[in-house]
Amino acid sequence: MPTRRSVILGASAAAALTLGGRAAAASYRAIPQCPSARVIVDNDFAGDPDGLVALAHQLLTTKTRTVLVTSSALDPKLLGSAFPQGSAAAGRDVALELIARAGISPAPPVIAGSEALGSSPAEPSAAARAIAAEAMRDDPLPLFFTCGGPLTNLAAALRMEPAIARRMTVIWIGGGAYPKGGWEYNLATDLPAARTVIEQSRVPLWQVPQPAYRQMQASVAELADQLRPISPFAAWIYDKFTSPPAFVDLGGSWPMGDSPTVMITAITSESSTFADRAARRIKADGSYGAAIPGRTMRVYETLDARLTFADFLALMRLHAKGEI
Repeated sequence: MPTRRSVILGASAAAALTLGGRAAAASYRAIPQCPSARVIVDNDFAGDPDGLVALAHQLLTTKTRTVLVTSSALDPKLLGSAFPQGSAAAGRDVALELIARAGISPAPPVIAGSEALGSSPAEPSAAARAIAAEAMRDDPLPLFFTCGGPLTNLAAALRMEPAIARRMTVIWIGGGAYPKGGWEYNLATDLPAARTVIEQSRVPLWQVPQPAYRQMQASVAELADQLRPISPFAAWIYDKFTSPPAFVDLGGSWPMGDSPTVMITAITSESSTFADRAARRIKADGSYGAAIPGRTMRVYETLDARLTFADFLALMRLHAKGEI
């Protein structure tokens, strides 16, 4: 029969094991990582929520430092009476809310771009000025400009300060399939901006065209089962997927087409494939025209969706536990 002393000793030992386990869990040796690049995240955040997934992913990774977030406008033909204050402003607001809910500190600046598409305003937008300022700032880390929407803000920055083309690498989710091309939303939303970036500048460009970014899919069940329960922050992101436009008939998955920007900048390119291609002029219908002499681009062909989404979910779980 146990004595009072043995019960006390047993309880003390159990408590010590429990505390030791917690201490061990809290003080495990992490695989060392440090930022290897700065990133400007540009997207039409008021549109499809895959841009918010990519933003959260980029903010949580330790391999890059997000130094600026800029928002672009949506195609006005799709808006109706939505966003009376402007879709670029609405995108800025939702990006600010995401950063606040995630508790990111210090938070990067979040700046709305121009609400006008396909034109060159007399005054560059605040977003264009911020992009140019960051690109011209001296920093030992190289700079990526990642864009999951139209190239409006980058084109404006390049027109204002052409020298930034030598100070960054652009990763763009957009454009049709090679070799023919064709209509694609990010390209068609501001085709003149794409022409400015591709045809009139020499900024290094890594393109993720439509056939490649369509490989990035998360199942509806996966979002409900693996993302939503992680934390209140994860549930907030999940809720953005629950109100698609009435004309959208979802299948079994939701495209995560903007996530390659994080994979390429912060995880690896070794499990994806790409080819160096001659840059081509863009016709009015979005198809590709003549090659541009002396201009080449990296064009991604296959993408590692499994690795990308697994990394995002793992970072969300670590964030929920306060470990990042």
